Amino acid sequence: MNSDRIISIAVVVAGIDEEYQVNIISGINSFAKENNINIAYFAAFGGMLASKRFDIGEYSIYDLIDFSRFDGALLMTNTVNDVAVKERITDKVKSAGIPAVVFDCADYPEFYNIAINNSGAMSELIEHVINEHNAKVINYISGPLSNPEARARYEAFLNVMGEHELKVEDDRVYFGEFRTHDGRIAVEEFIATGIPMPDAIICANDAMALTAVTALEKNGYKVPDDIIVTGFDYTYSARNYCPALSSVKRPLFTAGYKACSIVYDILNGGDPQKEILLDAYPVFSESCGCSSADGDDFADYKKRTYRKTETTNANISMLNRLTARLAETEDASEHFDVIESFIEEIGCERFSLCLTEDWQDAYNFSTVFDTSIGGYAGYMTAPLIWDKGERRSVGYYPSSKMFPESFETGGNISYFLPLHFRERCLGYYIMTNGDFPINSLLCHTLTMNISNSIENIRKLFHLNKTMDELNRLYVIDPLCNIYNRNGFINIADDLFRECVADHRTVMLSFVDMDGLKFINDNYGHNEGDMAIQRLAGVIQECCGQSSICARFGGDEFIIFFSSINEGFAEALERKFNAKIESSNASIRKPYQLSASIGSIVKKLEEGDTLYGIIQQADEKMYEIKKQKKRSRRSTDIPE
Repeated sequence: MNSDRIISIAVVVAGIDEEYQVNIISGINSFAKENNINIAYFAAFGGMLASKRFDIGEYSIYDLIDFSRFDGALLMTNTVNDVAVKERITDKVKSAGIPAVVFDCADYPEFYNIAINNSGAMSELIEHVINEHNAKVINYISGPLSNPEARARYEAFLNVMGEHELKVEDDRVYFGEFRTHDGRIAVEEFIATGIPMPDAIICANDAMALTAVTALEKNGYKVPDDIIVTGFDYTYSARNYCPALSSVKRPLFTAGYKACSIVYDILNGGDPQKEILLDAYPVFSESCGCSSADGDDFADYKKRTYRKTETTNANISMLNRLTARLAETEDASEHFDVIESFIEEIGCERFSLCLTEDWQDAYNFSTVFDTSIGGYAGYMTAPLIWDKGERRSVGYYPSSKMFPESFETGGNISYFLPLHFRERCLGYYIMTNGDFPINSLLCHTLTMNISNSIENIRKLFHLNKTMDELNRLYVIDPLCNIYNRNGFINIADDLFRECVADHRTVMLSFVDMDGLKFINDNYGHNEGDMAIQRLAGVIQECCGQSSICARFGGDEFIIFFSSINEGFAEALERKFNAKIESSNASIRKPYQLSASIGSIVKKLEEGDTLYGIIQQADEKMYEIKKQKKRSRRSTDIPE
C-alpha cells in the first residue's frame, strides 16, 4: 500500500473500563503509536444494567460504524454478550471486505484469530484444586456460553470433573455475563438453594471471583479455609487482593499488540497465520491455600493504589460538579458551554460532541416498543468540538462519516461512546488521545450524565414550546386568530395605565355583529363561524400599530387606540363600513355581513379605568344598534 497513506483501524469492544479489555487495548495502542496508525474504538456498556431498552441505546454505537471507511477491524466481540448484536457486527465487517481479527473465537473462518489456550490452563487449575487440595464438591461461575472463551472454560471444567467422576449439579453452576456483580449474585444463589456449600468455587474470570470472595466473607465463610475460590486472567486486582487470587495468567497485552500487527502486515502485503495460539498458565496463590505467588512490589502497589484512589476521587468531584452545572442549564447553548468547561479536567486532546440531526425532535415512548428506534439519523451535527483548548463546531455531516472532522496525522487514538435515552439514540461523543475511557472507573457514569442532561435539555425545549403554545391559546382566539378577552385585558391594561399617566386621548370601539342568529339558523353554524372570521378580518384591517383588537365574546369585538387625532372616530367608522361593503361585494353570500360600532373618545385622567371605558363604548354601541333597528325596513337583516 502507499507508504504515505495513514492506516485507520476500527475496534469493537464492550465494557471498555474492565481490566481484560484495558490490557488488550494497551497492546493495540502501543503498536498503533509505534506505526502511526489511527485507531477508532466503538465502545458500549451493554448488558450491565439489566435493562433491554438501555442496551438497545448502548449498542447503537455499533450501528454507526461504516467499516468500508476503515482499512481493517479488530473485533473484541467476546466482550459483547448479545448474540444478535455480535452477528450484526460481523456481517457488516464481512460485507466491507476488510481484514479483521477476532479474539478467542474460531466461529468466523473469514477472520484472523488471536487465541489463548483457555482450555489447557483452566484444566490445570481445576486439576490442582482437586489433586492438591482434595476438593470434591465444586461449584462453577461461568460467563455466557455464547462467548467462545466462556464456553471453552466451562467445557474444560466439565471434562475435568468427568475425568475425576465428580458430579456437576445444576444448582452448583451459575451462568453470568462476565460482569463484576455476577460473582456476588452467584454466591447468594448458591446459599439460597439450601444445599451444602462446596469445597471450591471455580470462576471463569477474576472480576466474578473477587466479588464471590467478598460475598462469601460477608456470609461468614473464610477463603480458602472454608471454601477455595479461583479466577481467570490474573488481573492486577486479583494478584494484589487479600487473599491473593489463584488464577490463570494470559498474555493480553501481547494479544492486542499482535492483533494490530496482523492487520498492518496484511495491508503491507504480508501473509500472516490465520490463527495464533498464545500460551496461558495457572498461578497458584492464597485463595486456593497455596503460598502467595510473586505479586507486585508492595511499595509500587501502595503508590499505584493511592494514585488510583486519588484519580477516582478527583473524577467523582468533577462529575458531581458537572452534574450540578448541567442541571442549571436551560438551553442547548448553555449546556454545551458547561461541557466545554470540564473537558480539560477529563484530559484529552480533542473532544467532539456529536448529536443526531433530529435530537431535539419530539417523540413518544408510549407507542409500541420498536427496537429500530435505536438507529442514527442520516446526518449528524457537532455543536461542540474542543481541540487543544480551541472550540469550533460543524453544522451537519453524514453519519456514515462518523468523525465530524478528519485527521491529517496518524497515531490518533479515538473512543466513540454512545449518547442515548433508553433506546432513543441522541448521538455520541468522541474522546481523542486521552486515557479517561480506559483508566477511569467513571467513564460510563460520565456518559450517562451527559446523555441524561441532553435529554433534559430536549424535554425542556419541548416544554417551553408547549408553554408558549398554551400561553398563545390562553390569549388568542382560535377562530379569529386575534386576541381573546384574556389576551386583550392582559395587553391593554398596562397600555391603558401608561395612557392615563400621560393623559393621552384614546379611543375604544365596541363592535357587535348584526344578524348572526339569522345566519346560524338559516345557513348553519359553520357559515356563522365564517361570517365571524370575515368580520374579524375587517377589524384587523382597520387597526393600526398603535391599536389592539380582540374578540371579546361570541359576536362582540373590541378595538383600543392608544393615541388618536381629531376626527379619528369618524374616519374609522367610514373605513370600517367601506370594508364591510367591499367584503360583501367580493364574497357574495346570500346574506349581508353587517355590524354595529360604538366608539368612545376620551382624554384620560386619574381615576379612569379600562373597564369603565369599555362599558361606555358598549352602551354607545347598543344605542346605535337600537337606532339601526328603528330605521331598518322590513327587508333588512333580522336580528
